[in-house]
Amino acid sequence: MTLLIVFLAIVFIMLALDLGVFHRKAHEVSLREAWTWTFVWIGLAVAFGGWLFYAQGSDAAIEYTSVYFIEKALAIDNVFVFSLVFAYFAIPLKYQHKVLFWGILGAILFRVIFIVAGVSLLENFAWVYYIFGAFLVYTGYMMFKNIGQETSLEENKTIRWLEKRLPITQDISSGKFTQRINGKLFFTPLLIALIFIEVSDIVFAVDSVAASFAYSRDPFIIFYANIMAILGLRSLYFVLANLIDRFYYLKHGLSFMLVFIGAKMIFSDVYKMPIWMSLGTIVLVILISVIYSFKKTRTQK
Repeated sequence: MTLLIVFLAIVFIMLALDLGVFHRKAHEVSLREAWTWTFVWIGLAVAFGGWLFYAQGSDAAIEYTSVYFIEKALAIDNVFVFSLVFAYFAIPLKYQHKVLFWGILGAILFRVIFIVAGVSLLENFAWVYYIFGAFLVYTGYMMFKNIGQETSLEENKTIRWLEKRLPITQDISSGKFTQRINGKLFFTPLLIALIFIEVSDIVFAVDSVAASFAYSRDPFIIFYANIMAILGLRSLYFVLANLIDRFYYLKHGLSFMLVFIGAKMIFSDVYKMPIWMSLGTIVLVILISVIYSFKKTRTQK
């Protein structure tokens, strides 16, 4: 319990500093600032892993590291969604951090809900573990199947539903989620973008949390790793935003990762793969997909 309290205190302090001090005024996040925050969040994640090793031993630290890497790899897929949403709604760079900040808070809430639900299901119905595995295999297959298909928000049902039912103004100059015009309350594209990002994260949370249970059954370790990975997602977006088109083979690697983890869960009774071997395989596949992506797109500016 002491570890959880310390962890939550660190998270709240960092979030308060992020929004209340460093990003109190809307501004465009520079690449240097994004890299700095990326290293800060990764440094905190590594430091917490070290503390976990000291407090609970090597097994807990390895489980935490495994779940953290998986969540971090899957988080890159979120970056594609962020880039698409901000481009579609024409969100200025100086307001993107604000949308992502509140989006991250919502993501943390959904992760907690899914982790608690997952633990409850596994404790009462052990066979759900294999359902999780089958779901990951299917998700990985569908991701691979859809590689190369054009993604567009023009006919997205969530956006169409919101636009039909909410009074929306296209005026985004205030930088607020709502705006009063002639006494009537309107919602700005910032709020619609935020809602869409939250809805998208629910989809991402399902497979990412399911994958977490392949490496740990401890809800606290899964919680620590998920939150640490999510907290660095905003700065990671600003680092990778201009490199999205260069991750040509990334979805190939992510789809393999999901299928691999799912198969590991399904056949866990037949062969219990050592965690270091499983994690090493995933790390190698992701690294190869990134290296070959940049090699293929090396002439792209």
